Amino acid sequence: MIRVLIADDQELVRAGFRMILGAHDDIDVVAEAGDGREAVERARLHKPDVVLMDIRMPGVDGIEATRRLLDAPDAPRVLMLTTFDLDQYVYDALKAGASGFMLKNAPPDRLADAVRTVAAGDALLAPAITRRVIEEFVRRPRAGDAVPELLGELTDREREVLRLIARGLSNTEIAASLFLSEATVKTHVNRVLTKLQLRNRTEAAVLAYETGLVAPGAA
Repeated sequence: MIRVLIADDQELVRAGFRMILGAHDDIDVVAEAGDGREAVERARLHKPDVVLMDIRMPGVDGIEATRRLLDAPDAPRVLMLTTFDLDQYVYDALKAGASGFMLKNAPPDRLADAVRTVAAGDALLAPAITRRVIEEFVRRPRAGDAVPELLGELTDREREVLRLIARGLSNTEIAASLFLSEATVKTHVNRVLTKLQLRNRTEAAVLAYETGLVAPGAA
């Protein structure tokens, strides 16, 4: 059973999400919060696996709440909710360590799938949206042929996996692209995260753009 906390300052939005998720036998909404401070407090009390976190909330916003949650041991996964696909705060949310984000106007059936995705430890990185956000906010270093020092511990294969993560590919898609098994890809992803001391694929994608490993706009 996946335990979920819904944090949104609009009661109708929370009620709608609760109703959608409540229709699934493997998901249990254990708490709600109307702002970021309350989200942190209730997350510590109810120990959810996933927090649906609105970005724009009064007082403590979703980004600061995410930082506070992820600073704690055994932190939940955080799935950010936004109204606009180019919300100015989305990049900050990814930098804060969120496992991904989705639009509030996405089809209802995608909400449960998104919760399952982040609960399983994967990142919700829709290529079109994520790439546009990163292109908007990342100031990439000057391009060059040298591998950034930060990525020097990665093997060539691991760097290639990191490039594909940054472009929003799932493990299945990476496996197909590189002609590898999904188990092998998962091993490479885990090694990338460990070597770079990253918490999740989202942070890996951001780092790939920031270091210039992947150029904004690259196919």
